[in-house]
Amino acid sequence: MSADLAKFNAAQAALEFVKDGMIVGLGTGSTSAHFVRLLGERVRQGLRVKGVPTSEATRNLAEQAGVPLIEISQVSAIDVDIDGADEIDPDFRLIKGGGGALLREKIVAAAAKRMVVIADESKWVETLGAFPLPVEVTRFGFALTQERVRAALGEVGCKGSTVTLRVSGKANEPVITDGGNYILDAHAERIPNAEALAGALQSVAGVVEHGLFIGLAQTVVLGKAKGAEVKTR
Repeated sequence: MSADLAKFNAAQAALEFVKDGMIVGLGTGSTSAHFVRLLGERVRQGLRVKGVPTSEATRNLAEQAGVPLIEISQVSAIDVDIDGADEIDPDFRLIKGGGGALLREKIVAAAAKRMVVIADESKWVETLGAFPLPVEVTRFGFALTQERVRAALGEVGCKGSTVTLRVSGKANEPVITDGGNYILDAHAERIPNAEALAGALQSVAGVVEHGLFIGLAQTVVLGKAKGAEVKTR
């Protein structure tokens, strides 16, 4: 099965949650990109919506697709947030941030009346952690923060975890988020208690946000080779 086809099918199915006049959170990542392009097609057909992008990359894509945008500072609530995920467990807890936009993604998700997660079915897992957990940190003192993040992982049962600075490009330069921060990737392999880890990370000075999204998603749309499966909490 083509993973990209499954992502497309998930994005297409999520259009059913968008109604005329809504303010829509626009996620970041490959599956969300499919959704933004499909939403642009609906806008050209007459659908009236306004999008709140979760990254500069999504903003640029939405502008190209013809989706009208509104700044998050101009809204009091978002009707529905459509975003992807790197992992989803049966309790609808998520790991997000593979695309580097976890801070803005969480702000938008928290402001939404409904969060709809779109992903190919391989993202559905029994236990979170195989995908490295992104942690956004300030650049100042990041090496100290990195060590404290590693210690926090160990304290909540993620033994033997490694924490690496995310880099890109031939020069191995650190990835800079839209907020001007670094990203640490925590390789835990298995997270036995996501809530405990979320609390531990929040207590680390220098951590801006982490990629555990807990209690935010109400609906998950899993794309398959043919169509998609909708799960609702």
